[in-house]
Amino acid sequence: MNTSAYLTHRLREVLTSGKWVTGTNFKAQILNTSWKDAIVSIDGLNSIAKLTFHIHYYIEGVTKVLEGGPLEIRDAYSFNAPPIQSEADWKDLTHKFCVDSEKFIALVEKMTDGALQDIFVDEKYGNYQRNIDVMMEHTYYHLGQILLIKKLINKRRKTSNL
Repeated sequence: MNTSAYLTHRLREVLTSGKWVTGTNFKAQILNTSWKDAIVSIDGLNSIAKLTFHIHYYIEGVTKVLEGGPLEIRDAYSFNAPPIQSEADWKDLTHKFCVDSEKFIALVEKMTDGALQDIFVDEKYGNYQRNIDVMMEHTYYHLGQILLIKKLINKRRKTSNL
């Protein structure tokens, strides 16, 4: 298996269709979350909606680079999510997440091993492969948070009619 095939497989696991490491994936978790649960913030934690926006922000930004554009995303803006005020807002965000995840995965799948070793935008960011690996690690981290937040929401619902 070449490197892009390996990375593509791992990206699908965490983003769209896998169940091996966590028993789920990001897409499955957000698609089975109501918009009202998505906006709940417990004890100062980020909401599921904010975490979804956050991961999507990076997917969208890195996708633009893979398409030949500049790196325009900045960590400082990665949680600047517009408010989710309706089911339509939540469905719009989850739809964008799903579509852009598939686009990102398809672009990685087309990369050669040589291209994956090229510098990603600037030498300080390392190579493409490292950045894709970091995207997976980052997504798993926030997927874990979403799973814990859902447990907290369900616990509160049982005890206090959240």
